[in-house]
Amino acid sequence: MLGKCIQELRMQKGLSMSELAERSGVTKSYLNALERGIKTNPSIQILEKIAGVLDMELGSLVRYVYDRQAGNAPFDSEWIELICEMKRSGISKEILKSWKDAWANNEDEDASKYSS
Repeated sequence: MLGKCIQELRMQKGLSMSELAERSGVTKSYLNALERGIKTNPSIQILEKIAGVLDMELGSLVRYVYDRQAGNAPFDSEWIELICEMKRSGISKEILKSWKDAWANNEDEDASKYSS
């Protein structure tokens, strides 16, 4: 499952296996074996290298694999990146939640205007 998830994420990023290998410093043959499920226990260092090229933190990669194994739909990596970007820029969870609530309240008010 780990290898299939790496393959999915690699393809979502539009990377060939050769590009991932070159950027991560992990050999193409190792990546191939990983994606095909032949290698199933890569080191943390290898996973960190791969995650870095996929613009993810190691924890996000592990969560992605865990969710896929549990049968959950994969998360949208663009949303995750947006949230990480907001966090890096100093936007707190509380502010984000207040924006969400304000948006939801605005949508409710707009919908009530047009109901009969």
